[in-house]
Amino acid sequence: MVQIVLARPGSTDFDQQGRIQGTLDIPLNEQGSHEVANLIRDFQNLGIETVYCSDAEPAVQTATAVATALDVKLKRLENMQNLDQGLWQGMLVDEVRRRQPRVFRQWQEQPECVCPPQGEMLGDARERIQQTLKKLLRKHKEGIIALVVPEPLTSLVKAWLLQCQVGELWKPRDSAPQWELISIEPRVLASAR
Repeated sequence: MVQIVLARPGSTDFDQQGRIQGTLDIPLNEQGSHEVANLIRDFQNLGIETVYCSDAEPAVQTATAVATALDVKLKRLENMQNLDQGLWQGMLVDEVRRRQPRVFRQWQEQPECVCPPQGEMLGDARERIQQTLKKLLRKHKEGIIALVVPEPLTSLVKAWLLQCQVGELWKPRDSAPQWELISIEPRVLASAR
């Protein structure tokens, strides 16, 4: 059985300000660096064999530090870029809620039905990450690998791996765990073939 350590990157200034990051490359801030140090400490005895990451700057910084500390391979996954949230990128979540309350509510309740202006549909992002995850699961049939991806990609990855609903995409950073260990069920492995 393969297990995936699904980790969010350390915090950025955008995270702390409640801004939508999307595909913008924002470096880790001081709090993010502390969070990465905590991840490294947590991961020391898990037996992670390879660290994979999105090409988003905070994910790369986090994954590089983890892979270096654990002395394991690091691989960037080009199709795991974050959800392109178009013109919403850089905006405060509260600003979107205030300016477009109906769209915001729909994004919370049925995110697959909303496309941010000049952004990417959730279904398109889901399709590209599913293809990447299927390749990973074909390559790793057992052992433990780490996957460092930003929100909302973390939620999409988790939903596919656990075969469940996506849930709220714009949850506050402190309301979700920094990482979790997901054991991949045989039915998910079978669907990856």
